[in-house]
Amino acid sequence: MGKKGKGTGSFGKRRNKSHTMCRRCGKKSYHIQKSTCANCGYPAARKRTYQWGQKAIGRKTTGTGRMRYMKDLSRRFKNGFQEGTEAKKLPSA
Repeated sequence: MGKKGKGTGSFGKRRNKSHTMCRRCGKKSYHIQKSTCANCGYPAARKRTYQWGQKAIGRKTTGTGRMRYMKDLSRRFKNGFQEGTEAKKLPSA
C-alpha cells in the first residue's frame, strides 16, 4: 500500500542506478544509458562549464587541489629553472 506517488512508500522500489562513477571527473554523474557525464560532459572533448555556474567553476579550477607540480613553479621560474646546482656554503663565524 502507498506505493503510487513519489513519497515514502515509493522509496523501497528505488533500486536501479542511473548514474555511476565518471572516469574523467570522478563524480557519480556518468549516466549509464546516455553514456554522458552530467558533471564534466565526458566523453566530449571539452569540459562542461557554464558562465551561470561561477561557483561550480571555482570549485573545480586550478588551486583547489594539491597542485603537486604547479606549487613550486613560481620559485623555479624565479631562478631561471636551474638544475644540478648546489647552494653555496656560508662561511662559519
